[in-house]
Amino acid sequence: MGKIKGFMEFDRIKEPAIAPRKRVKDFKEFTIAPKNKEIQEQGARCMDCGVPFCHSGCPLGNLIPDFNDAVYRNDWKGALSILHSTNNFPEFTGRLCPAPCEEACVLGIVNPPVSIELIEKYIVERGFSEGWIIPQPPVHKTGKTIAVIGSGPAGLAAAQQLNRAGHKVTVFEKDNKIGGLLRYGIPDFKMEKNVIDRRLEILEAEGIIFKCGIEVGKTISAEDIEKEFDALVLCTGASIKRELPIPGADLNGVTQAMDFLPHNNKAVDGQHKRDPKYLAKDRNVIVIGGGDTGSDCIGTSNRQGAKSVTNFEIMPKPSNGRTEDNPWPYWPFKLKTSSSHEEGSHREWSILTKEFVGDGKGNLIGLKTIEVEWKKIPGERPQLVEIKGSEKEWPCELVLLALGFTGPEKSLPEQFGLTFDPRGNIKGERQYQTKKNNIFAAGDARRGQSLIVWAISEGREAAYQVDKYLMGSSDLSQKNMTGDLMEV
Repeated sequence: MGKIKGFMEFDRIKEPAIAPRKRVKDFKEFTIAPKNKEIQEQGARCMDCGVPFCHSGCPLGNLIPDFNDAVYRNDWKGALSILHSTNNFPEFTGRLCPAPCEEACVLGIVNPPVSIELIEKYIVERGFSEGWIIPQPPVHKTGKTIAVIGSGPAGLAAAQQLNRAGHKVTVFEKDNKIGGLLRYGIPDFKMEKNVIDRRLEILEAEGIIFKCGIEVGKTISAEDIEKEFDALVLCTGASIKRELPIPGADLNGVTQAMDFLPHNNKAVDGQHKRDPKYLAKDRNVIVIGGGDTGSDCIGTSNRQGAKSVTNFEIMPKPSNGRTEDNPWPYWPFKLKTSSSHEEGSHREWSILTKEFVGDGKGNLIGLKTIEVEWKKIPGERPQLVEIKGSEKEWPCELVLLALGFTGPEKSLPEQFGLTFDPRGNIKGERQYQTKKNNIFAAGDARRGQSLIVWAISEGREAAYQVDKYLMGSSDLSQKNMTGDLMEV
């Protein structure tokens, strides 16, 4: 695959970007497309490594060496066909995936890995610009009807796969537009929403019916929708936000990240004016949580004109590289500096928030912290220990809680009579199938909070199981099973 010794001739490239001081002035995507020749040279770096461990890193089982080789040979249309054979929406993953495939790249053992995500993004962008991506409605109809509840990446992937199998698919979305967290959770500077809309046009032209502003279980009863459709796929996500139950948590200014980000996205979309409650302008902002959502809060706060932005993480500062107990090709727990961090933020590790401080009128003016350490005890989980004398008070007028989610909302699954696993996710009795044979679950609602690439994978596999349930067998492709090396 690629060019013989290409990995010795060409260096890894990083997608160029507009300088931080310029890009924080708006919410547009800020990356700059490399030249086609540079992308081809990056494809040439893909080694004939024998065992492509990049497959073990990709939940979708993407045929990475194959599309890298096609790009190197200037066969972009062929590369697109290979990419689409396992991934319904590479324009989403090419922008938003943390690229576990790259961390499993064999070249990465001794040199910087191949820029796989960059190649993936520009294959699909070339496809759209050349007009190669067109609707492919099914030739044959089965007469079966399916309701997909939730229009995030899992729901959209399940819907497209089931529509391809010839079933009549209707997607129900409680929000006013399709996309789930792709639309209202991911900031526009990471993915502008026209990227969703152009794909949505394809899906609609293929025959999928979309119904927005309908919350199943409220707008329409669970009983009625179950009677109307031959099968249901629940892709409602994991939307119960993790709280921080400490003194002062009810003060004005203590805000959930997933209230802050959707409000901003709707403002960018022109749907409403920004509520001062969700405005970081001229305020000291502290983001509690060091994951991707926390990073999105940092980037959004800087674009809104925050006075300062500080990021708290309860875990210790990671090392710059892999450690002995974190070998290749497993996901590396090392220091990650996102584009939002580069735009301006102060980061604190091993810090625990103890109390939010108010002004006596119900408004946040600061918070109190203490430093912590994690003591390792053989045979036991690490224990969190507070360091006496390390107490500190921080001025802030806006705190954003980016602490993740604890599971899906319980109301709808309960109305269907479904049960939950010990982690609070919808329990599957068989592969993607719940205790009711006609109801399936996929994505974060089934596996818990995870990555977009996992959501697409779940949607595809759930579609296979639904088709098999309805028809006795299925011609839909399943992803290559990867062994779950990369649980991130």
